[in-house]
Amino acid sequence: MDNRVYYGEYSLRHWIELVLKNNLILPDYQRYFVWDEKKVATLIETIKKKQFVPPITIGAFKMEDGNRNLILDGQQRITSILLAHLGLFPDAATYKEAIESFANDNDDEDTEDDTQLDNVLKWNISRLTTKGNSKESILTKIVPQNYKSIDLDIDEAFLDSNFLGFSYLVPHTDNEKEQQKYYSSVFRNINIQGEPLLPQESRASLYFLDHDLEGLFNPAFCERIVIKLLSSESKADFVRYLALLSQYHASLNERKVARGYKPKMEKLYEEYIYSAISEDSSSSFGNFKRIFPDKRYQDEMAELETTLDNLEIFGSFGSIIEIDTYLFGLIYQVLFKKNKIDLSRKDEIKTRLANKVNNFKGDSGHQKSPNNLTHLRARLLGSIGIYGRYIVREPR
Repeated sequence: MDNRVYYGEYSLRHWIELVLKNNLILPDYQRYFVWDEKKVATLIETIKKKQFVPPITIGAFKMEDGNRNLILDGQQRITSILLAHLGLFPDAATYKEAIESFANDNDDEDTEDDTQLDNVLKWNISRLTTKGNSKESILTKIVPQNYKSIDLDIDEAFLDSNFLGFSYLVPHTDNEKEQQKYYSSVFRNINIQGEPLLPQESRASLYFLDHDLEGLFNPAFCERIVIKLLSSESKADFVRYLALLSQYHASLNERKVARGYKPKMEKLYEEYIYSAISEDSSSSFGNFKRIFPDKRYQDEMAELETTLDNLEIFGSFGSIIEIDTYLFGLIYQVLFKKNKIDLSRKDEIKTRLANKVNNFKGDSGHQKSPNNLTHLRARLLGSIGIYGRYIVREPR
């Protein structure tokens, strides 16, 4: 049987009901809601003028505990329509003020309001659907510091008289892994109109190929390691470290790291993910099963997080030079070599790391072109060398 695609349209009211009743859900890899108020208003105005709005793409996903309908493309549009209906918009400015107020006024005590706040900086539609399945139930549970009111002049008749199209994908297989592979491919090939996806966001759909490895590819603690540049901010890209270190570990030759991939580094990271999921031995990345037998990585990841915490590495970094120097060697020693770091020598470790960063930054060529492969390999090797000095030696 072939994959099937159906087409149709629903009234805006029906779309809202599908979302509120959780008949439509977001896959885990979907990013946050990123539209601003102006884009929401523009969408509603476009609908009022009966102009073209791209259809929503939905995928049927069969699981042992029931069927799911996944929103593959159209999260921003569906969320905007629901927000317009509710007359709400996530208020990042007020949320930040509320968090700062709680931090300043309640350092030593928990507050009930604090637990009720939605993190609107990492917000998607599920923040609302967990509050209730109707407009009335949601509005009664909204905390003022989370949302502000918007009025886009829509009424009940508007919801009934305007329609939005859809394409509904039904894969030919009931096998979960085959469905995951199919939808990851669909997600990455959809021409999404609006905000472009960053490489990490697009690649996140591949993590869906094997739920057992999501915690390895995208550990939650990476949210606490941030690169802040003048015009952007991003979390540490853990797959990047896994891919590059796997290449080094397989050959123990830094010159083979990313060889031939300089113009297409994203392809390298994708190939690593496919290699890990297939669990086949790779000439480029080595044998994934030898590093993580039976996909067991949880103990090492817990050790890594604890060490990051004790070394006070969580926080913001101003350049890739810094974050690479602090992370390459630590990830290698803990995950690949199964070693523990001697935290009693924490100050000495941090001094060596800081000196190494300064040496790299003192090289004008390195500072100007940190993504040059020679410079990247130098950071990888230098970081591994530093952490290798501070291994806990088990008694014989």
